[in-house]
Amino acid sequence: MNFIKSLFKSDKPNHTDKPQSIFPWKDLNAINQIDQLEKDSFTKKIVIFKHSTQCGISRAVLKNFERQTEIKLDVTYYLLDLLSFREVSNTLASRFDVQHQSPQLLVLKNGKVIAHDSHYELLNIVI
Repeated sequence: MNFIKSLFKSDKPNHTDKPQSIFPWKDLNAINQIDQLEKDSFTKKIVIFKHSTQCGISRAVLKNFERQTEIKLDVTYYLLDLLSFREVSNTLASRFDVQHQSPQLLVLKNGKVIAHDSHYELLNIVI
């Protein structure tokens, strides 16, 4: 039976799955987390990567970001799955007055967005 299943198994990755990574991402999946990360931004930088799991560009930019970013202990990194948690993304956009885009990177410090960009340009942000 396993042989038959293996014949029909796809080798293509399921692009709706959460990306596998050793990067120290914390999931951002609830609106009430935004209050806490805003408070936390007074003691450390907060980085939020807004990712669309069905977008090839978003996937490529995320991989490049993880590859080129030096992980810093004084930064907390959040990954937001836009398709699953659209309301969280909308709340971020209105709270911090940043137009929604995908992929998008927001950097918070002292309760404010100090840097943001989208698509491949977000790779140029210095954290």
